[in-house]
Amino acid sequence: MKINSNTKIIGSKTILVPYREYHVPNRYHNWMQSEELQQLTASQPLSLDEEYDMQKSWREDEDKCTFIILDKSIYESKNDEITSMIGDTNIFMTDKDNSIGEIEIMIAEKSALGKRFGWESVIIMMLYGIKFVNIKIFEAKISYSNVVSINMFKKLGFVEKSRSDMFEEITFHKIVTEDWVEWLDQQIRWEIENC
Repeated sequence: MKINSNTKIIGSKTILVPYREYHVPNRYHNWMQSEELQQLTASQPLSLDEEYDMQKSWREDEDKCTFIILDKSIYESKNDEITSMIGDTNIFMTDKDNSIGEIEIMIAEKSALGKRFGWESVIIMMLYGIKFVNIKIFEAKISYSNVVSINMFKKLGFVEKSRSDMFEEITFHKIVTEDWVEWLDQQIRWEIENC
């Protein structure tokens, strides 16, 4: 999505930066070769060329918004995005007329798991989606086996909408309300910069 092409979002533990071409070969493509991550994210393995095409699509398509998640402490000490990369977060507009967006989060680096990077990043992404993309309803499709994500989205107030035994995933949704946005804002600190 071009709206976020020059946007850097800084949280307490994470920094979100636009998904750029140089992220693909150095880290991202390697993550997506993991069978475990493919299963958890319902993804298919892509060739390096296909991954570049996907990155370009996420950058240019007005229905998609993605950020690479950086570990803020690593970035501040090394000043290197590639070394600091720990995952990504996305919004995909599934219904523009009703302002429905599918939210996704992936913490790919095992050393970053269990440190609430996903919690902070997904809240930042939802607030960004509400304030800049005008999302009114969020959906999250989560694999039956991804218990950590299921529990996180439930804690965020999402409720189960449907199940697909064929795809082995649950669709959760959350209607955006003023009270919920206020609660999200209380969970984290964030600021936006140009990059």
